[in-house]
Amino acid sequence: MIEFLQQPMPWYVSGPLIGLMVPLLLLLDNRQFGISSAYRHMCAAVLPKGKFSFFTYDWKAQRWNLVFVLGIVIGGFLVSLTTPDGYATAISEQTKLALGEWGITDFSGLIPSEIFNLSFLATPAGVAIMVVGGFFIGFGARYGGGCTSGHAISGLSNLQIPSLIAVMGFFAGGLLMTYFILPLILS
Repeated sequence: MIEFLQQPMPWYVSGPLIGLMVPLLLLLDNRQFGISSAYRHMCAAVLPKGKFSFFTYDWKAQRWNLVFVLGIVIGGFLVSLTTPDGYATAISEQTKLALGEWGITDFSGLIPSEIFNLSFLATPAGVAIMVVGGFFIGFGARYGGGCTSGHAISGLSNLQIPSLIAVMGFFAGGLLMTYFILPLILS
């Protein structure tokens, strides 16, 4: 069983499973799918009541979302424990060449070890990518009314025009980051 779980899930299985989440959530009391909502629920659970109006609501009604995010964290942890030694994430040769120009050459694990380590976090590039980038992602997700998964999966399937605009912005931002900002940070 472990061997089966260690293999990548084919697109023709994972795609429909993700697609079926939306009707399932709509059938279950019109719930919205998205990860950034869980951050709001966590804040509402721990912040003093009535101090911030944005976090004053019945977060307990959305406990399922917190359990979902906890499952993602546990799943990621289990994957890190069960990944066999020598596993290499499948990356195209063109991408490897482009990343090699920025000093990223170790593709032997799930993530590039040159970027995702504590010593890199202590560098200006690490702070820019992890801390500043993380803040912008979190702030942007809440300011934009949801994250990429919420807008792209739930919003588009519900034919919401703001989600279409948001997804176009995500793609434009991703291209801007990939081709202009990341080369500046990593050079």
